[in-house]
Amino acid sequence: MINLSPQIGEQQLMKTAYFDCFAGAAGDMILGALMDAGLDSEWLKKELEKLGLSHYDLRSEKVLRKGIGGTLAVVHVDEAHHSHHHRHLSHIRDIIGKSDLNDAVRQKTMEIFTRLAEAEAKVHRTDIENIHFHEIGAMDTIIDVAGAILGLEKLGIEKIFCSPLHVGSGTVTCAHGILPVPAPATAELVRGKPVYSTDVEGELLTPTAAAILTTLAQNFGPMPPMTVESIGYGAGTSDFSIPNMLRVLIGETRDDPAESCETEDVAVIETGIDDMNPQIYDYVIMKILEMGAMDIFLTEIQMKKNRPGTLVTVICPLERVGEFADFLIRETTSIGLRWRREHRIKARRRTEAFRTKYGLIKIKTAQMGGDIVNVSPEYDDCRRIALEKKIPLKQIMEEVRAEILEKRKLGELEVLRNSEVWI
Repeated sequence: MINLSPQIGEQQLMKTAYFDCFAGAAGDMILGALMDAGLDSEWLKKELEKLGLSHYDLRSEKVLRKGIGGTLAVVHVDEAHHSHHHRHLSHIRDIIGKSDLNDAVRQKTMEIFTRLAEAEAKVHRTDIENIHFHEIGAMDTIIDVAGAILGLEKLGIEKIFCSPLHVGSGTVTCAHGILPVPAPATAELVRGKPVYSTDVEGELLTPTAAAILTTLAQNFGPMPPMTVESIGYGAGTSDFSIPNMLRVLIGETRDDPAESCETEDVAVIETGIDDMNPQIYDYVIMKILEMGAMDIFLTEIQMKKNRPGTLVTVICPLERVGEFADFLIRETTSIGLRWRREHRIKARRRTEAFRTKYGLIKIKTAQMGGDIVNVSPEYDDCRRIALEKKIPLKQIMEEVRAEILEKRKLGELEVLRNSEVWI
């Protein structure tokens, strides 16, 4: 069973992969890097046969890019057989669901494809089921995604880290015309992740690689302390001013419980108030949340001259401290405040709409790495159904949660609206 995120517990050695995206990444570059690091290409080809696909071939070649040796993974698709067809997400779901791959590989592969479709749907302002993948591109992507999951499992990878993503610059030509780099779908997929651009012109980061890495990597940043055992270079096909390679370093790290979550720095703003009409707090809280604060709360305190007061605490992005400070001073009786930088540990959370026996209900899901740690039906949806059907609210919330967990286990969940990453 593939385990892309450790369980919280005592520190132990964990097999870890660190993807160094100094020249971006593509799906075939991920495959090439894993092969170069020791993944048996013949074993991978036999495993991919479990997909039931035909008229394609996967091979590897040893190549040089600006003097650095690596492996080029080549997926050759029979264009005469595939070029006139398109596949929708439902067709991909059917291929993956009927394959003989193990449950973990099927689930992760579909999660990545769903994120790809969600990104395209958001860009084109449509539903994910309306998104189609050209047959050849779909074949390539299925092989790249399933191959990456299989390769990581075969190499025993338990944790995945990634560098900031080099996206490239300029424009890229695709089926929709000439688009800016990063391509719109890629830009959607890397939201919330560290990216950068240099004077290297071209599309360095593809949507497929963006979907794979942002789904599997539990953190983005410098390489963690690790004992490196093997290194692989996956070659790209284009020629840039820098070596067109994706590097993966594989070794052992010590399990840190905090690393199972995502981390970020936030601003904490505080101000004490003892002379404001308490009716105004409702308005202040509403507006602060509408502005996009991560949280706001009130705490009873004692102030100067033994007056009871209220400590207003706002948690917000670092780059918006000035905006929230300006609002608090203008809209409350505060004439001064303080702020500080703090570290925040959080599970990755998503809101998705699913069809349940009670109808359409939004579900909040919290993940740590690749593990589901909490599933919570949306209160407002459950309350509405409880009032309509005259069923106890507690019963609806418990039954919906159990139904979602069971369908997830069986791979039968049907997402009906685009997913939203929320804080």
